[in-house]
Amino acid sequence: MQSLRELYKIGIGPSSSHTYGPMKIAERIKSLYPDMEKVHVDLYGSLSLTGKGHLTDKIMQKTFAPVPCDFSFKSGELPYHPNGMLVTVYCGGEALKPIEAYSIGGGEIYFKGDLEEEKVEIYPHHTMREVIDYCENEGLSLYDYVLRFEDENFKEYLFEVLEAMFTCVENGLHTQGILQGSLQLKRVAGSMYQQALNTHHEMAQERLFIASYAYAVSEENADGHMIVTAPTCGASGVLPAILYYAHHQMGLKKRDLVKALAIGGLYGNTVKYNATIAGADGGCQAEVGTACAMASASMAWINELNNSLVDYAAEMGLEHNLGLTCDPVGGYVQIPCIERNALAALRAYDAAMLAGQLGYVRKNKVPFDTVVRVMKETGKDLNVAYKETSLGGLAKELK
Repeated sequence: MQSLRELYKIGIGPSSSHTYGPMKIAERIKSLYPDMEKVHVDLYGSLSLTGKGHLTDKIMQKTFAPVPCDFSFKSGELPYHPNGMLVTVYCGGEALKPIEAYSIGGGEIYFKGDLEEEKVEIYPHHTMREVIDYCENEGLSLYDYVLRFEDENFKEYLFEVLEAMFTCVENGLHTQGILQGSLQLKRVAGSMYQQALNTHHEMAQERLFIASYAYAVSEENADGHMIVTAPTCGASGVLPAILYYAHHQMGLKKRDLVKALAIGGLYGNTVKYNATIAGADGGCQAEVGTACAMASASMAWINELNNSLVDYAAEMGLEHNLGLTCDPVGGYVQIPCIERNALAALRAYDAAMLAGQLGYVRKNKVPFDTVVRVMKETGKDLNVAYKETSLGGLAKELK
């Protein structure tokens, strides 16, 4: 598996696959052809169907500027992935051979042909069962396992990621107004947070805090502001909500929370390697489902559960999002995405609690790695209308 640096990326919303990835594609092409005169981009698949709502054209135009860039929105898909494009660069008045590029989820990009780069894997294990067995044999914690294979500066990077997540929560809590786009959706994170402060019902208060933090990040993402892919932009509110709650309501130090961040990342990395984290490929189960598993694992570790129970919590977080469709209304990462992040954060909190209760009574019968395989197969079976195309579900009903 690749470094967790390739999972946790500090970038901009509203979509890691439709905004952040295309921006990186444009940056690389621009660096390769500094004398380009103009660019034409043919968008395919999910990029074509929901690219306008996700601001794909806007971010690429901004990145290529001052070079003019125009677009065609094509039917059908390119062969490698639903998020594909052909980029034609013009130099010396001539059109060069089109560059086939893909944004494959979580801000990761792939170029077909001459520009293809080999992925660098640093983790020798590819499933959580392999990771946990290795840790038990070596006498390692899951956090020490991460540090063993990452570079010497990785701990500092985790602090940077955590600070970015917390900044995003705080920005979202203190920003009011209407989210960009035709849906004219009002920001509610701040008012939800005030409700949490004013309630005297302890259980309602803790859940309102978690939900408000998830809303805060998701609303920042929807407005195209800075977020951390965890594992994607569309699911970026889930894990920060749990970590921010653990810091401000449970009193955990940041030096401990970076450990929870690393452990959650291991689970996200496993899904990314063995299945997909792209909504266009696997539906929202791949995005919010993976984020829920990551947050469940982090919360279980915060609750001082052992490795097998951390795994149990992560398994529940993913299992109970199986089949979740990706049907963004109008192509915007707003409905149902923002609300869904909050519900997934609450589910992660509950999954950690249940793992702590059930795990000491009976052994979990469903391994996390099994659910990852099932999620991958479920994604293959999902109709294309429910995979970030806005052709079905809520997107179809709420046109």
